[in-house]
Amino acid sequence: MNRHLRTLGVAPNTWTVNEAIADLTRPPLTPQPVTLTTETKTLQIDLAKSAILVIDMQNDFCHIDGWLAHIGVDIAPNRAPITPLNTLLQKLRSQNVPVIWLNWGNRPDLLNISPALRHVYNPTGAGIGLGDPLPKNGAKVLIKDSWAAGVLDELEQKSEDIHIDKYRMSGFWDTPLDSILRNLGKTTLFFTGVNIDQCVMATLQDANFLGYDCILVKDCAATTSPDYCYQATIYNVNQCFGFVTNSESIIKGI
Repeated sequence: MNRHLRTLGVAPNTWTVNEAIADLTRPPLTPQPVTLTTETKTLQIDLAKSAILVIDMQNDFCHIDGWLAHIGVDIAPNRAPITPLNTLLQKLRSQNVPVIWLNWGNRPDLLNISPALRHVYNPTGAGIGLGDPLPKNGAKVLIKDSWAAGVLDELEQKSEDIHIDKYRMSGFWDTPLDSILRNLGKTTLFFTGVNIDQCVMATLQDANFLGYDCILVKDCAATTSPDYCYQATIYNVNQCFGFVTNSESIIKGI
């Protein structure tokens, strides 16, 4: 009777249907349990229900010709995660863990960006802010599909990776991130990228509020802020929002 059922949806969130039947049971995920050491506890997690978020590892924040460097910020700290992140992503891909690139990429018309947000990037109104061309290459600051919003060339991307544009410090605000994660059946999230005390932390907090299990990978995250900002982020994640580990512990667990 079920020979002519057709699949609707994205696995594992799928139905099978025909003219008379709708099977809503959804196929189960095959568990991939691993043990992971963190700063506070030893975790048992399921890689089949996990995804890794790579936040803002893009040219405007990590390249010498990007916006941060243009305004005089030392971007060296933001480049430190490149090597460990490439190693970790390769290992996680081998276990079919989805890689989600979450980059700040605004609409060209900035219709969803308030003056308060624009002020962060151009506090005097006379500088190079959101949507303005960078002097060195003309790329428009944090605009979707521009060089400025693109992932660093040094980070390996794959065709199966998922790309999501964000427009706030948090990657969950006004984006499809939550819907995509729920469709994929992901409940445990690894957090990487920059700045650890700003966009990474804001996204991690929102994930916690939405019920996700949050694991911050500290050697794959960085910030150009003072060190006390980094230390406060580590403390607050351990204390309130999840767990802190490093890429070596994840790879060892796998």
